[in-house]
Amino acid sequence: MTIETLPRPRLLRCGDAAISVEFGDAIDPTVNARVLALDAALSAEPQPGLLETVPTYCSLLIHLDPLSTDFRALSERILALSERPVAAGGKVRRWRVPVVYGGDFGMDLDDLAARHGISGEALVARHAAATYVVAMIGFMPGFAYLSGLDPALATPRRLEPRMKTPAQSVSIGGAQGAISTVEGPSGWHMIGRTPARGFMPGRDPVFTYAPGDEIRFERIAPGEWAGLDALAASGASVARCEAP
Repeated sequence: MTIETLPRPRLLRCGDAAISVEFGDAIDPTVNARVLALDAALSAEPQPGLLETVPTYCSLLIHLDPLSTDFRALSERILALSERPVAAGGKVRRWRVPVVYGGDFGMDLDDLAARHGISGEALVARHAAATYVVAMIGFMPGFAYLSGLDPALATPRRLEPRMKTPAQSVSIGGAQGAISTVEGPSGWHMIGRTPARGFMPGRDPVFTYAPGDEIRFERIAPGEWAGLDALAASGASVARCEAP
């Protein structure tokens, strides 16, 4: 389905201080591209009363000041911007993210590989071969939801979620990939861990990844973890950014 054949987004008022612009109801790269394109357009062309935008897989939540917003005019502007063609091949940031796969760093890797009838090495190779896109940030501060997972690695989430999983885990949940930021509960399958901090209070910037960024994972040996982790803990970036 091309951008031209997609229906216009649906605008829903969320109380008197927000609008949800809904492009669809499924994880789809074309839909997500439209969300991110509208987010970029509103950032480039600020509208009166607009305070903040929050992109998700399928929708864009727009926070606004109801005392300085003309809802009808803003709605018309949103619809007009949403109908612009999504530029292909635009400049994006690409991150090279180091990962230690398996063992204590990825406790589910071997079980996941067996479930798919492949070796752990084959699973790592497939996972690291993909180019991922940060589709949205949510759940926890800086938690990056990634589209682009090899469909052969898609796996339903765990029947019994863990109440505690390590910060900076690299995981698979359904058709999605993810990079976590802080320790927390999860029903995702942990296949590795990165020393890179996606979220670090007091650092500038606080968040590393943003929606629309590309992610490539690069395997590192367990022996490299301690040095890179200490470097990242000091505030240094151990994920390499290839600027647009």
